[in-house]
Amino acid sequence: MAKIDLTSREWCDLVFEGRNKAYGAFELRQSSPKRHNIAMIIIIVVAVIAFSVPALIRFVTPEKVEEAMTEVTTLSKLPEAEVKKNEDLKPLAPETPPPPPLKSSIKFTAPVIKKDEEVSEEDEIKSQDELAKNDKVAISIADVKGNDEINGADIADFKEVVRPEAPKEEKEVPYQAVEQMPQFPGGDAELMKYIQDHLKYPVIAAENGIQGRVIVRFVVSKTGEIQDVTVLRGVDSSLDKEAVRVIKSMPKWIPGKQNGNNVAVYFTVPVMFKLM
Repeated sequence: MAKIDLTSREWCDLVFEGRNKAYGAFELRQSSPKRHNIAMIIIIVVAVIAFSVPALIRFVTPEKVEEAMTEVTTLSKLPEAEVKKNEDLKPLAPETPPPPPLKSSIKFTAPVIKKDEEVSEEDEIKSQDELAKNDKVAISIADVKGNDEINGADIADFKEVVRPEAPKEEKEVPYQAVEQMPQFPGGDAELMKYIQDHLKYPVIAAENGIQGRVIVRFVVSKTGEIQDVTVLRGVDSSLDKEAVRVIKSMPKWIPGKQNGNNVAVYFTVPVMFKLM
């Protein structure tokens, strides 16, 4: 039997010989080989793409760089530090020689036996109270160890003595009012005249038209000197400073008195600043 090509046109004509070829089956049969070829091509193309996709992905994707892992040595694996003995350590500086041993502060004097009539008052042993009354005598606080005769030392070698501290003068609290108040030399009229003659109007305050009365308080000491000048009520910083300056420049006052004694007293003075 001869080999028959089922996809050939002759086979299609043979099958539909004597039949109605205008029927759709003839056309489908005739175009069947073409459809089979197209389907085969599509399958082959899909298969090629399917097999080539992984290779394309590997080609497009960059290679991963393997990170180098650094091994961290734990503290337990570190070698132990070498500890040197005290004998191996060298001294940083030469050792200072120790001080010489202190000698005894007690001197032994051989006793001499005398009669009571032969002993003078200066040679008699004095009590602690009698020694304290004498200003020329001071008791040493030097602490001397040892009282043997080999390492003995005279107490006169030690210069440290106890001297009485000078009494501290307490600051006198000024009085607010006393029997006789302090007074400026010449009276209140001379005080006002002194302030007017020595007062200098600040230029800044004059240009800004600032004027007023500054109340200043100060202390007249028991010797008549001006101390602790303060502003009780101010007007302007420039006027306040000028008022304080004038008060501090005043001469000595006649000090106030209480029970016939000179005492320190507070005093208040108004200083007027007025533009003409």
